[in-house]
Amino acid sequence: MGRILANLTVDNIIHKKVIHFTGLIDSGASHVVLPSAWRDKLGEIEEIRRVPLSLANQQTIMGLVCGPVKLTLEGFPPVFSEVIFVDMEKDAGGYEPIIGYILLEQCQAAIDFLGHRVVPVKRLDLK
Repeated sequence: MGRILANLTVDNIIHKKVIHFTGLIDSGASHVVLPSAWRDKLGEIEEIRRVPLSLANQQTIMGLVCGPVKLTLEGFPPVFSEVIFVDMEKDAGGYEPIIGYILLEQCQAAIDFLGHRVVPVKRLDLK
């Protein structure tokens, strides 16, 4: 199927700290998931709760939900939400942050699997 990547900006609007990165669009993931190593780059950010997370390999790890943050997916209006920090291993290219379906829904974005990109949708789905 291929990998779909998108540019995302995470903004701690209270402390004026911003990070920009390219993340993997994952329709099976709920949240934006960032490496714990990046947490200090956003400055002081409120810890909301710890949550268990199920990985694709059936492993369970703990994540730290933090927010609020402003999330701007390139080409779409910003939204206010939360992110989850987890301990990640670096691969050859560095960390691989995840962009989940909650942000896509909030931004009125959908995955075009044939074109390997994120596209706008006309309406929010309330069904």
